[in-house]
Amino acid sequence: MTLTLMAVHAHPDDEATGTGGVFAKAAAEGIRTVLVTCTDGRCGDGPGGVKPGDAEHDPEAVAVVRKGELERSAKVLGLDHVERLGYHDSGMMGWDTNKAPGAFWNVPVAESAASLAELMLRHRPDVVVTYDSNGVYGHPDHIQAYRVTVAALEQLKAAGGWYPAKVYWSSPPYSQMKQWGDLTREFGTEEEKAEVEKYEAEMDQALARGERLPMGLPDDELTTWVDVKAWSQQKFDALAAHASQSDSAMMLGLGVERFTVMMGVETFQRAHDTTGAPVPEADLFDGLR
Repeated sequence: MTLTLMAVHAHPDDEATGTGGVFAKAAAEGIRTVLVTCTDGRCGDGPGGVKPGDAEHDPEAVAVVRKGELERSAKVLGLDHVERLGYHDSGMMGWDTNKAPGAFWNVPVAESAASLAELMLRHRPDVVVTYDSNGVYGHPDHIQAYRVTVAALEQLKAAGGWYPAKVYWSSPPYSQMKQWGDLTREFGTEEEKAEVEKYEAEMDQALARGERLPMGLPDDELTTWVDVKAWSQQKFDALAAHASQSDSAMMLGLGVERFTVMMGVETFQRAHDTTGAPVPEADLFDGLR
């Protein structure tokens, strides 16, 4: 029987950064792949780097561009199915767009969850992946994707029928934050270096107080470390498909070799398992084959 991987992401381009490697790996191994993208990405960059809120920013036009970019990324990764929940991008936390009609953050969780549960029943993934409870870094659409995925799974459990074998939260390790800092010190601008120094000082102080960081999870809370270096070129090319976005440009500026060093291992926290596979794991499908 063919295994199936489903990842639930907030925006076009998220599929490449956090799960591009496991998607490409799964496709190469004959595993069926399903991407669910929750929003249209309309609060992303416009042509020429025009930012949301600028007079020249046209959300509808941005959404059209990003739809095409998502299709190209999916082709690069070899995805079998791309499903869109169809909500509007909510923008960053605190933006007025959070409250806009149709914004993902503004839609009742149960409503979105019912749509996602229907997709899960249609595709019956063995493995489901989405973000951690903080949405990796506190973005409202990422947090909502987590909440909607949890609610969809709860709806399935309550129905008493089919349920995925394994569920994971995607999140980078704290140690990767240090790697980004080292890379910025080596290749960044003076302004970027100063920002990193400030962030790392705040990070060290927060950890000393026993607090959580605003991005990622502690290394020892991540159960599954998947080496995807063999698929780094595909991951890089999938991200390159999202050429309109400045965040993508920053990572692409590393070049494939440094990108592989930074992004060649994708990390997850296992939230549900029926296989009994021991942790730490090196593959999302441990115990299923």
